[in-house]
Amino acid sequence: MHQISPEDLASILSGDPEELDVHLQLVEKDFPIKDCSARFHCHCLTVDANGRVKPDRLAEFMRNAIVNYAIPKSRLDEARARDAKYKSGSAVAALHHEALGTFTDLKNSGEGGEMLLYLLAERFLKIPQVLCKMDLKTDSRVHYHGADGVYASVNDDGILKLFWGESKMYADPTAAVRDCLSSLAPFLIEIDHEGANRERDLVLLSDKADLNDPNLTSAFKKYFNKSSTLSNRVEYCGIALIAFDASFYPPNSVKAVADQVLKAAKNEIEKWTKSVAKRLCAEKLQSFDVQFFCVPIPSAEGFRDTFFEKLGINT
Repeated sequence: MHQISPEDLASILSGDPEELDVHLQLVEKDFPIKDCSARFHCHCLTVDANGRVKPDRLAEFMRNAIVNYAIPKSRLDEARARDAKYKSGSAVAALHHEALGTFTDLKNSGEGGEMLLYLLAERFLKIPQVLCKMDLKTDSRVHYHGADGVYASVNDDGILKLFWGESKMYADPTAAVRDCLSSLAPFLIEIDHEGANRERDLVLLSDKADLNDPNLTSAFKKYFNKSSTLSNRVEYCGIALIAFDASFYPPNSVKAVADQVLKAAKNEIEKWTKSVAKRLCAEKLQSFDVQFFCVPIPSAEGFRDTFFEKLGINT
């Protein structure tokens, strides 16, 4: 195997895409951003038949997927095989416990946003994670220095599109857009050299990438071998996510109406996309393929606390 096909990468996706729809309602998909190559996607929390939004359920859904996020694919596959052989669940359960231990207990942690980005990248965009950053952490109380995630797809011309992920979960959407794209920009626009922000992740991709198949992993790593011509067939792209406070969700004691929440979110799309377009231009990212996720929630701080509560972590 020399070059990787779209089917190769699709084969390593994990999880049921429809499960995402239980917790997140699609507001807008592939919304164009004026004068930019970026595409804008918006989700809000679903409203159930009782008129409730359930951020706790979203947090539990995220918690239940942490093994796929935080454990390399080959290790998880080995654990599944062992459990199948011995008709047990202990090997995967042990990895779940290990995955929990990789999350930090720092109060200002952005790992909830990073986890949400992972789920939307894999289950909505169908772009798989190719570098498991949580497995690279040497201390759970220290954030991994690099992008919030690394994902990859292959286009029809055989170009490997490498997506650097960045997420911010703030109360204010404008601040979230600013800081998210400011953090993402160096990974896309810097010239390749040893001091570039992306260099450490590129080195790790050439060594630590895990696509759950030795031949596929070997072929993938060739794209990051500086002595291989395939290294010239990598396009740098971005996946950005912001989650922020939205006032259109009613208080807990008031029933929400799904259509009204959806309509309120749609009414804000133009304002949000203008803010994103302005920042993309300021960061010189107009020509880059950036998949931008916008997730308005009742409270960014409240959701961060809820997510870590579900993980059993006291912040």
